[in-house]
Amino acid sequence: MNHERSRDLYDRALSVLPGGVNSSVRATRPYPFFVERGDGGHVIDADGNRYVDYVMGYGPLLYGHDMPEPVRAAVQKYASDGPMYGAPTEIEVEHAEFVARHVPSVEMIRFVNSGTEATVSAVRLARGYTGRDKIVVMRGGYHGAQESTLVEGGPDDPRPSTAGIPGSFAEHTIPVPFNDEEAIVEVFEARGDEIAAVLVEPILGNTGIVMPVDGYHEALRELTEEHGALLIFDEVITGFRVGGLQCAQGKFGVTPDLTTFGKIIGGGFPVGAVGGKAEIVEHFTPAGDVFQSGTFSGHPVTMAAGHEYLKYAAENDVYGHVNRLGEKLRRGITEICEDQAPEYTVVGTDSMFKTIFTREAPPDLTGQCEAGCRQRSDCPRYDYCPKTGADVKNAETERWERVFWHRMKERGVFLTANQFESQFVCYAHTDEDVEETLEAYKEAL
Repeated sequence: MNHERSRDLYDRALSVLPGGVNSSVRATRPYPFFVERGDGGHVIDADGNRYVDYVMGYGPLLYGHDMPEPVRAAVQKYASDGPMYGAPTEIEVEHAEFVARHVPSVEMIRFVNSGTEATVSAVRLARGYTGRDKIVVMRGGYHGAQESTLVEGGPDDPRPSTAGIPGSFAEHTIPVPFNDEEAIVEVFEARGDEIAAVLVEPILGNTGIVMPVDGYHEALRELTEEHGALLIFDEVITGFRVGGLQCAQGKFGVTPDLTTFGKIIGGGFPVGAVGGKAEIVEHFTPAGDVFQSGTFSGHPVTMAAGHEYLKYAAENDVYGHVNRLGEKLRRGITEICEDQAPEYTVVGTDSMFKTIFTREAPPDLTGQCEAGCRQRSDCPRYDYCPKTGADVKNAETERWERVFWHRMKERGVFLTANQFESQFVCYAHTDEDVEETLEAYKEAL
C-alpha cells in the first residue's frame, strides 16, 4: 500500500497539532493513515487505500458510515433549520422519552456533550445527592478525561495516572480491581459511610474487553444499597450496543441508580447523557442544587440523529445482524487462535470483539468458550483469561501495536491501534467482510 499522502499530512499536522493528532489513540506508529471518507463498513484513506473498518469511530457508528435514510433526512432537516438556538426543542424531549421507555434505569435524563462530560456530571451528582465525597472506580476502567477517575494505585495509595492532576484530587477516589468482590467488600467495610458511588463499566471496554464474573455486578448492587451509596454504570461504550435498546444493564439484569451514555445515543455526533432515577437526576439545576449546564447540550442536530438512530434499530433487525456477525467473527478468530496461537484469548459480546495476546494457555482447550470469553468457571481458560485491567496490561501489548496492527492494515483491515480499545461490527458489514477479516487474521497471526 502507498501512504505517501498520509505521511505528508502527518508531517504538516506535527507543526500545528500536539503529536500530530487530536486524540492520543490515533497516533499510530510511525504515522497514522488519514481517512478521506467512509463507505458503509469501510474507510478509504487519503491515498485511496480501502479497509474493512472495525474501529467505527471507537464505537458510535452502529450503522457504519452510511446513515439510514431516516437518520440522514433528520440530520439535513435540523441542520438546515438552524444549527442551534440556546432554547429547548421538541426533538430533545422525544429523544429523552424514547431512552426512558427502553433503558431499565432511566426515568429522567440530562443530555450533555461527551462521555467525559457525562461521567464528570454523574460523579458531581452522586456527591451532591449523598453528601459524601469518595468515589470507587475499577482499575483499568475508563471514564473519560476527568480528574476524579484518572487515578491509579490501590485503596490505600491512590494517585493521579497522568501529569497535570494535583495529588489531592486522587484522595477522594478509591481504585479497586474489577471482578474482585473481596477487595470492594473490604473497602465498604472500612469506609462505606464515606462513599458516594461506585462507578463501573458493565464490561471493561477500554482495557481490552473484560466481562464480569458471575455475580459481580449483583454484589456491587447489594453493597451500594446496603451502605447508601449509588451504583453508576458507565455505558458510554456498551449503551445501545450490548443488550440492544436495554443496554448492558438489561443484558445482565442489574439496574444501577445512574447510567452515563455517549457514542451511539448521539447517532455519530458529539454527545453524552446522564440518566437514572428521577429523584436523583432532579438534583441537577435548575430543579435541584447540583450545578450542570452546557451551551451545546441537547443540540438539535445531535438529538435528531440519535433519536432516528435508535428508532431505526427498534423497527429493524439491526441487533440481530450485528450480533450474528460479531459471534461469527469471535468464533472464527477462536478457531484460528486455537490452531496458531492457543495462548491468546478472544473476548467480546454482541457486536464487540477483540483478541487479547495473553501469554499462557491451559494444556487442553476442550470445552473453551467458543465465541468470546464468558468467564465460565468450567472453561479451561478460566484461570488464564483476563479478569482485571492489569491482566490485559500484562499481555503482549507491544506485539499488537508494533507488529499485528500493521499486518492487518496491510491486508486491508482497520483495527483499533492498541491492545486496549474495543472493536465493533456495524450494520453495513457483511459475511464477506467477516470472511475477508478471518483470512487476514490467519496470515497476520
